[in-house]
Amino acid sequence: MGERLRAVESRNVTHVSPEWPVFWEQARGANVVDADGNVYLDLTGAFAVALLGHAHPGVSAAVAEQAKSLVHGMGDVHPPSVKLRLLERLAALAPWPDARVVLSSTGSEAVETALKTALMATGRPGVLAFEGAYHGLTLGSLAATDRDLFRAPFLPRVYEGVAFAPFPDPLRHGTGASRRALDQVEVILDRGAPNGDAIGAVVVEPVQGRAGVRVPPDGFMAALSVLARERGALVVADEIFTGMGRCGALYALRRVGLEPDLVCLGKALGGGLPLSACIGSRQVMDAWPESGGEAIHTSTFLGHPLSCAAGLAVLDALEGEEVPGRAEALGQALAAALRAALAGVDGVAEVRGLGLMLGIELARGPGAEPVAGAGARAARLALGEGVLLLPAGEHGHVVELTPPVGLTAGQVALAVDVVSRSVRRALA
Repeated sequence: MGERLRAVESRNVTHVSPEWPVFWEQARGANVVDADGNVYLDLTGAFAVALLGHAHPGVSAAVAEQAKSLVHGMGDVHPPSVKLRLLERLAALAPWPDARVVLSSTGSEAVETALKTALMATGRPGVLAFEGAYHGLTLGSLAATDRDLFRAPFLPRVYEGVAFAPFPDPLRHGTGASRRALDQVEVILDRGAPNGDAIGAVVVEPVQGRAGVRVPPDGFMAALSVLARERGALVVADEIFTGMGRCGALYALRRVGLEPDLVCLGKALGGGLPLSACIGSRQVMDAWPESGGEAIHTSTFLGHPLSCAAGLAVLDALEGEEVPGRAEALGQALAAALRAALAGVDGVAEVRGLGLMLGIELARGPGAEPVAGAGARAARLALGEGVLLLPAGEHGHVVELTPPVGLTAGQVALAVDVVSRSVRRALA
C-alpha cells in the first residue's frame, strides 16, 4: 500500500519505508486495526485528538443523528442552529464572563484568527513567540512556529515581525531558567520584532507539545501574563494540544497560571472531526467590525453541522465522564510507572508532563545533550510490538505519549512494558 500511496500523494506528506506506515482501517477506544487486521495500542491519541477514545459512542451517535437532517449549512450567511448551540456552550465555558467565539476547522486556522484579532485590537502587528513553538503551518501561524525544517523553504513568504524568546528549560538551565526567559521577553516587548514592528501578541502554549512536552516552571506563565499586560500586548493561549481536559483541567492555562486574552482550541474539541475555535472576551473580540453582509474572516465550512454536533457531544462527555480528573489521575499513574521502569537507564534524562500529555526526554551528560533520533527509533521499535508512539523535540529525542483517557489497567501495563523496552533499545 505504501507504493500505491507514493504513486498518488505528494512525496512531502507521508514518510514511506519498508516498515512505515501502517494503514488504519478502524479504531475504537485506544485500539487501532490496520488494513491487514493487526491491532495496535494507540498512545498518540491520533495527534492528541482522541482524548475520549476513538469512535466515542456519544460523539458517533451525535454525528450520525446530525447527518440525518443537515450535513452542510451556510455558516456566516444562514447558520445552522447547531452552530449556535456550540457557540453558546463554548462562550459559557470561556475564561471570561462575556465571551465571543470564531469557529474554524483546524488549529492553525484558530491561531490565524487570534493573530488577526490581536492586530485589530492593538494596532501592533509584531508577535512574540517562543523557541520550540509549534502553532501550525499556514503562513500566518508558520511565522510563529520555531523550527527551521518547517520555516526555511518558505522564508521569502513568512512575516518577519516575529521575535522568539527562550522557553524556560530547567533541565539545562536549572532554577534560573524562568528568569533568563523572562528577561528576554521583557527586552523583546520593549524593543519590538526584528523588523521593527511593535509587539501586539504574545503567543504561547501552556505546555509545549511538538517541542517535547516542555512544562513551564511554576510562576513563569503568571509573570509572562503580567509583562504582556504592562506593555499592552495580548496573550494568546494556544490550547489546541493541551486543552479540553487533556492536562487535567478544561484549560491547561489554569494549571500553569497563564492569564490570556485569547484562547485557541482544536484537536480534542471535535472528537475526531475537524473543528477549532478562537475565543476571547467581548472587549477584545469587538475589535472586529460588525458584518455588513460580507465577513472579512470566514471560510466555507465555518460552523460545519457535523463538526458542531461532535463538539457538543465532546463537551457533554468532558463533564459527564469527568474527563479532566481522570486524565490527571491516569497521567500521574502512567508517569510514575514509566519513571520506575526507566530508573537508572543512561540517556533517560526526564519523564515529565501534565495530565495525559507526557514526554520522555532522551539526553546525556551534564548539559543534557539530546540523543538525536532516539525518540524516533523508539517509536519504530514500539510499532513492531504493536504500540503507536510519536517522537517529539527538534532533534527527535523525546518520546511523546498523549493516549485516550480510557486506557484499561492491562493497556497501561502493556504501554509501560513496550515503551520502556523500546526506549532502552533505542538508547543502546
